[in-house]
Amino acid sequence: MKVVAFGASNSKASINKKLATYAASMVEGAQVEVLDLNDYPLPLFGEDKEAEIGQPQPAKSFVDKLGSADAIVVSLAEHNGSYTAAYKNLFDWASRINREVFQQKPVIYLATSPGPGGAASVLASAVGSAQFFGADVKGSLSIPSFYDNFDLEAGVLKSEVIQQQLAQTMSTLFTAE
Repeated sequence: MKVVAFGASNSKASINKKLATYAASMVEGAQVEVLDLNDYPLPLFGEDKEAEIGQPQPAKSFVDKLGSADAIVVSLAEHNGSYTAAYKNLFDWASRINREVFQQKPVIYLATSPGPGGAASVLASAVGSAQFFGADVKGSLSIPSFYDNFDLEAGVLKSEVIQQQLAQTMSTLFTAE
């Protein structure tokens, strides 16, 4: 079983990439492939740019990676209450290749931030629109105050309560509805 995980941020020190990686590692027996949005450089999406260059290879590669997965774990960073520009741009390009970007795969949506909001706004937006983009959402979880709740050196959650919530969320990945 293959799980593709990524943080929806282009930060080299992305806390969402750390969270997605950790969460995906909880899937027993899974081969985990962690994607880095920096590996998918793209010009700013626009219809004029698409007419000029067609569908760029990095966007095709991203769609192919999602298609190769048995399940997907996404952890969303929040910029001003919404998706990061890097993720939104990649997502826009990907949706032009395959409107069902997630290709009916089971998906876990996570989000975290340094503050107490835990990127809950962007998480709600992603979960709310997921059905339009081929995501079979199995669960979602916002984790507040990342640096208070995650041990960066050990790479694990410090809070037993949040650990249990994440374990419960991840356990839904391969359950029938």
